[in-house]
Amino acid sequence: MMNGKMLRDAFLSGANNIANHRQEVDALNVFPVPDGDTGTNMSMTIGAAKRELELVPDTATVAEVSQSAASALLRGARGNSGVILSLLFRGFAKGLAGKITAGPAELAHAFGLGVEAAYKAVMKPTEGTILTVSRLAADAVKAKAEDYGDDLSAFWDDLTEAGAAALLKTPELLPVLKKAGVVDAGGKGFLAVLEGMGSVVKTGQIVPPAGAAAAAAPSVPAGTVLDNNILNIKDELNGNITFTYCTEFIVLRSKEIEKSPVALRAYLDSIGDSVVVVDDENLIKAHVHTDNPGNALEEALTFGMLTNVKIDNMREQFERNKAASGKADAQEAPAEKKNFIYAPVDPDREFGFVAIAAGPGLEQLFLDLGVDHVVSGGQTMNPSTEDILEAVQATPAKTVFVLPNNKNIIMAAEQAVKLADRRVLVLQTKTIPQGLSSLLAYDANADADQNFIEMTRAYEQVGTGMVTFAARDSDFDGHKIREGEILALENGKLSFVDKDAVHAATRLIKNLLRKNSDAAFVTIIHGEGATAEQAAEIEAAVHAKYSDIEVAVVDGGQPVYYYIISVE
Repeated sequence: MMNGKMLRDAFLSGANNIANHRQEVDALNVFPVPDGDTGTNMSMTIGAAKRELELVPDTATVAEVSQSAASALLRGARGNSGVILSLLFRGFAKGLAGKITAGPAELAHAFGLGVEAAYKAVMKPTEGTILTVSRLAADAVKAKAEDYGDDLSAFWDDLTEAGAAALLKTPELLPVLKKAGVVDAGGKGFLAVLEGMGSVVKTGQIVPPAGAAAAAAPSVPAGTVLDNNILNIKDELNGNITFTYCTEFIVLRSKEIEKSPVALRAYLDSIGDSVVVVDDENLIKAHVHTDNPGNALEEALTFGMLTNVKIDNMREQFERNKAASGKADAQEAPAEKKNFIYAPVDPDREFGFVAIAAGPGLEQLFLDLGVDHVVSGGQTMNPSTEDILEAVQATPAKTVFVLPNNKNIIMAAEQAVKLADRRVLVLQTKTIPQGLSSLLAYDANADADQNFIEMTRAYEQVGTGMVTFAARDSDFDGHKIREGEILALENGKLSFVDKDAVHAATRLIKNLLRKNSDAAFVTIIHGEGATAEQAAEIEAAVHAKYSDIEVAVVDGGQPVYYYIISVE
């Protein structure tokens, strides 16, 4: 039988194993643009659970361990692959609810519920992906569940062998995989997690982290959360410090204690400010600035057991930051966590907005259009559900519209809906131009549902072009691509390959205008690696051919894409 300690160690081992194979999984992404982050997203997602599980005692039950993992996975989910991984283990946790230990039959049932949860969350499930690998693996052990008895080793062998066999079949289900000669990246990542967990089940040994691979974060941190803090102290300390200690903690809720988290929030409000309290049925995550952190922790203990306690002296931090900034004024500061401070809902404010974007120019553009908070993220930098949730919770409106502006962030944003204490509507914007167009369609006099419809209608009319570079050699969709070549993407699909980014952008705009004869506006957003002079050259070429088209040039400063183009 599997007890809580074994399950906890299995999760830790699975997290280490996917971290060790992160780059291998990233490399399986078929599309040659520099966004091969499936392994990174899955590693960072389960890495969020690893941090919390390391604090779970040996005496915990399988129900407690699985619930702790599921809650952390949900909040730490990044990218579509990370969200699906979190949903698989969320359903798994439901299958183990109330259980002290679990045998193969219970585990098979739990994995089956995980697969059901993942499929239900995807509007149009695609076979040949992580969904297929998880389903066929679960089906294999469910079919033999009663035959295993208490033999966990045989159960896990069958589980991983069925997953491996399913992974090998993914190219037959997805032609794009077959043409590229690879298996599905998400399925490979899920199998790496299962194989890591199996090491504990079969040998009792946790797969060790492989040196630098254990640090699963990419060189550019994804999202705005660079650690477990809830807000960036530096920004706040530019003003006066009312309270000295930034205090954060997680309460593992006790079923015997029937106290509402609202009462904890009220108490923290009475001893400090900048209070954030977010909860689900298993955890309460809290943050407060106070002069009496001991009092905050003592009150929290009346709700359950404490974990992840963190106390920072903000006055000391302010002095260190001030000294550091004096030494490095001429240097560009690295990306930092935003100052997302919890804000109660303002009963007089109907709507608020949160957008995801990368690049200082794009961030300012969204702020200028009325967005309350911009979460740093995009291609190769997918923010977590918790990153998005914190921005939502810092927006004091009855209804908060979220604009993901990237297809790989939509699912993470949708997971924040059920965690927020206010209404959240996720507009499924897949590109920056779609997000901008959606905002321009907002009507302050319309209700939330009307705005959702009109804003959706607006972004669906936008043609988006993007110019980037090939991250590796590839044979994709009939195109022979060499690493470093310029790629022109039209509404998310590869349009052509070029040698020059300026020429590619000009040609791409002409393609988009030919397909949208009613278009009147073109916006050229230039990013890192592209100059204002080059953007002006593109603008002049468009005016020379289309004298009646209005062209706007914006310095977005975005990474990865030399140009993002909007035609509407």
